[in-house]
Amino acid sequence: MREPQVIVKTRHDVRRYREPGRRRRYGGRGGGGCVADFGTKPVLSLGRGTVPSAVTQGTLIVVETSFTYTESRPPAFLFDLDGTLIDSVYQHVTAWRQALVSMDIDLAVWRIHRRIGMSGGLFVSALVRETGITLTQAQVDALARKHAELYNASVDTVGPLPGARDLLATLTEYRVPWAIATSGRAETAHSALAMLGLPEDTPMITRDLVRHAKPDPDLFLAAASLLDVDPASCMVVGDSVWDLLAARRAGALGIGLQSGGYGREELERAGAYRVYTDPADLLLRLDEVGVRRPYASD
Repeated sequence: MREPQVIVKTRHDVRRYREPGRRRRYGGRGGGGCVADFGTKPVLSLGRGTVPSAVTQGTLIVVETSFTYTESRPPAFLFDLDGTLIDSVYQHVTAWRQALVSMDIDLAVWRIHRRIGMSGGLFVSALVRETGITLTQAQVDALARKHAELYNASVDTVGPLPGARDLLATLTEYRVPWAIATSGRAETAHSALAMLGLPEDTPMITRDLVRHAKPDPDLFLAAASLLDVDPASCMVVGDSVWDLLAARRAGALGIGLQSGGYGREELERAGAYRVYTDPADLLLRLDEVGVRRPYASD
């Protein structure tokens, strides 16, 4: 025997519900609503006047409703860059390692990896704490320049992560706004646009444009402002705990990707409400984060 079926027809769309043994109210207060109860003796109620009627399994009930509401807009997406859209985390790690060695500073590679994604200032603070060394501002600036030089020298080994191009193209096709927000500076970040097949005027916020980088929320707040959207309606997609901590402080929902080297548990503890393997995995499951084709009815 088929499950009971209710179709609720509104001025916006038609939705189909299959809820055996459950009671749900459709419509607003007063007229225009109905209650469908699929128990042993189903009853259909319409508007303010109750009209009992026997409803058998599989009966189709169509109810015209008259309420209105403001429909939600699709979420906007704010993407981290390194480890989220392009496969560059380990090139950054190697560049930092070589830059540190050039200044006779020994720091294990795994410790450097754990700091990728945070601001350069916090990276240096962690460096001082973990090595006990003291750097002058001139040395800090020289270290950053050396890192950029070494990373740019290896940029030909960097490419888009699986599905990154298709993900951005799909969001654009669906008219979902998106922007890139990266802790990297413009001198290293803008080379990624060509890798991703994006124009130079792609909305992007880099470290140079804000006062503080991750885990402060400035990058994501600036990117939301660039798109003219409320940060609370944004999804932040990132591969590190620093992305997700910044997302929480910005009031946005965080989506974690494992393509930068962090595990699911760490990303979830930092605030990710969904975790995917890489951009291709997220693209396959866009419906899970509220993205639909334009004019889709369900």
